[in-house]
Amino acid sequence: MKNVAVVGGGIVGVATAYTLQRRGLRVTVFEKEDRLAAHQTGRNSGVIHSGIYYPPGSLKARTCLRGRTLLEAFCEQHAIPWKRCGKVIVATHSSQVEKLRQLGARGQEHGLQVRSVHPRQIEPACAGLEAVFVPETGIVDYTQVVLKLAEGLDVRLKTPWVDTGEFDAWINCAGLYCDKLADSEVRIVPFRGEYYSLTPEAADLCKTLIYPVPDPRFPFLGVHLTRHIDDTVGAGPNAVLALGRENYDGWTFNLRESLETLTYPGFQRLAVKYWRMGLWEQLRSLSKWLFLKELQKLTPDLRSQHLVPSKAGIRAQCVRPDGTLVDDFLVYRQGRAVHVLNAPSPAATASLAIAEEIAAQLL
Repeated sequence: MKNVAVVGGGIVGVATAYTLQRRGLRVTVFEKEDRLAAHQTGRNSGVIHSGIYYPPGSLKARTCLRGRTLLEAFCEQHAIPWKRCGKVIVATHSSQVEKLRQLGARGQEHGLQVRSVHPRQIEPACAGLEAVFVPETGIVDYTQVVLKLAEGLDVRLKTPWVDTGEFDAWINCAGLYCDKLADSEVRIVPFRGEYYSLTPEAADLCKTLIYPVPDPRFPFLGVHLTRHIDDTVGAGPNAVLALGRENYDGWTFNLRESLETLTYPGFQRLAVKYWRMGLWEQLRSLSKWLFLKELQKLTPDLRSQHLVPSKAGIRAQCVRPDGTLVDDFLVYRQGRAVHVLNAPSPAATASLAIAEEIAAQLL
């Protein structure tokens, strides 16, 4: 095997091409947009995840822990700005304390230097009953990482169609459209995550990263505060159904893609089971006041005038026909292809380790 196509120019696709080329293969990256990192990679919060959330033995845990080490080393080697700033995960209600402690224990099981703290020990403006501090969490601009990984690769932009028959093998890293290229029962359901930016006068309310205790029923981490590598602070994201896989503004409407989602039995079962959560997320999307109230549970001094509408991203979330969310990464070989069918967060952190996983399946 010598000639491989990688479909998708996000960080998982480019990291895979980088890894395979370093192993002596001839690799071509195909991206339908006019630039790399145009979608999930370029629209995330820029967090280098520690791995604390993911069950031991899962592909997410294994690749996040390994990928974080590889990513940090790559950034150091290529002088890409990054910072290991740490993160506080905060219990704001007594019902969350036990879940928080379980998270801390999981982090220690992963070898992380997690410690219990009062939120104000790390974040003076933060409220909460109890917190854990995860020092391994960091921040980076993933677009810069992608552009550096792509140096020396054969990249074909503005290429929405690929004849994979011309290659010995091909890798499906198509992100929001990955299910369209695979023979699989799972389907991508797009969830839009909306962000605000904090005004400069409010930026000191967040020194590092401030996260709530996540709801274990969902793979979403809840709205949080993130200090970025450029020293600005972002707030979000929420998670609302996107009526189109690239419906970033929330108002445009892709009829075909919306019907595909709304008529998919897996989505219908998911919606029936979690309609209250879905309604709440939709209301919070429409109301800045509700979004602010959620953030004020973490940082009470935030005010409406501190929040400026910012970017939105769309998460490619796999849903099974029975309505269950695919929680772990889903990477498998099928004939001459390797498909990456579920790679939401922390895929950017884990990308170089996911690339190793793909190489192991391919070679």
